[in-house]
Amino acid sequence: MTTSEDSTSGPGERITDAEHAVMEVLWDRPRQTAAEVCEDVCAARGWSLATVKTLLSRLVQKGAAAAEPDGRRFLYSPLIAREDYVGGESRRLVDRLFGGSAASLVAHLAESEALTANDLDEIEALLKELRA
Repeated sequence: MTTSEDSTSGPGERITDAEHAVMEVLWDRPRQTAAEVCEDVCAARGWSLATVKTLLSRLVQKGAAAAEPDGRRFLYSPLIAREDYVGGESRRLVDRLFGGSAASLVAHLAESEALTANDLDEIEALLKELRA
């Protein structure tokens, strides 16, 4: 069973930043070998194939990814949807840093000048859509 801090459809344990980079690759193209995942992330991050295999193994242990035998190798796929993960992480951020108030998050971003005019237009349009 999940706790109030866990996403209801996410893994039991939090996904690290490194594991998240691997998940992004799997979300873009499920059913990849460790070598294929490495092709996407190793050079940019300075990782080896062994590092990717370790991260994939951790993701499988956490219930975030599945490993399907394919001959002498495994094909890895995500078990959680990107949208579910982002939703859970967003909720945790708002809960942890802004006392559960999304309005406080937006106010903070506006006060710190982190929002562009385009961001404000998009937020405005979203609010109008939600109220309709």
